[in-house]
Amino acid sequence: MGLGLDCRDIRADKQSFDVSALGNPISVMTSQDHVTTTTTTFTVDICRNLKKAKGIPKDKDCTNGSRVCGITRIIDPSANAPIINDTIPIAGQYIHHGVDIDAQITRLKTSSSASDREKEGFRLELHGLKHEGKKQKAVIEFLCPDKAEEEGPEERDLSSIPAKRKAVEHFVVEADDNDEDEEDHSATGEVADDGHGGTLTYKSYDEVDESKVLRLEWKTKYACENSQGNDSEAKKSNHWGFFTWLIIIIFLTTAAYLIFGSWLNYNRYSARGWDLVPHSETIRDIPYIFKDWMRKVLSTIQGGGSRGGYSAV
Repeated sequence: MGLGLDCRDIRADKQSFDVSALGNPISVMTSQDHVTTTTTTFTVDICRNLKKAKGIPKDKDCTNGSRVCGITRIIDPSANAPIINDTIPIAGQYIHHGVDIDAQITRLKTSSSASDREKEGFRLELHGLKHEGKKQKAVIEFLCPDKAEEEGPEERDLSSIPAKRKAVEHFVVEADDNDEDEEDHSATGEVADDGHGGTLTYKSYDEVDESKVLRLEWKTKYACENSQGNDSEAKKSNHWGFFTWLIIIIFLTTAAYLIFGSWLNYNRYSARGWDLVPHSETIRDIPYIFKDWMRKVLSTIQGGGSRGGYSAV
């Protein structure tokens, strides 16, 4: 599947997935500690373009049309707040740049990889702009969680996160929120709770061939093929088209007319047998009417080459 992405009907190998419930910004963060701490927050919204984030200047915010975006910050102990160092347009619908998201979907159960076939879900590959000369791409693996995981992720223990990473989380959450139209893309660590019993996990952001590839793993019940709304066969059996309903309505209307008409003829005229049926005389004449019509058609066709009754002199 290429071009656009409809998260209500993501189709892979005749299987449909509805992940529209996950259509809100969610972020994961990774960090590197040296003299200063460098953090990169990757924000994803699979259903719509990301909006302006809180506390980020417009010139350093994600490019318009982004659905996956990375923002790098530097935390200097001597500074009052993290410094935004870089913004990475990883994937999106960049109309003004002539770049399409080009969504490519793989159903894991029917993948060519043996290891993939042991999983349930799908792999979503999204494309973006070039950054620092490298094409950007996001690969998100949506996995059906085990029964034990379906109960929901455990509450995240902030004590396992370095103090400097807590600082950047606090800064993003407590940033200026006077603009009611802004969305909160607050960083939540390398594993994020999606708010629907699932988790988004950062895997890697590495150079592959001539591209930079962000890999994420999203464990969610919406990646299960038998989950509500994802069963393609159930959708087919439950979805009746316009013509099916039209035929049913015509049949019920005709049956109701015949039953009521027969009842009326029985009570009003004491009719019996064939005379009970409404317009029984007309119905009996239908074969003869059809025969007469066919005779006229044939005579018209056969008489098409005549010369109107005039003979040559």
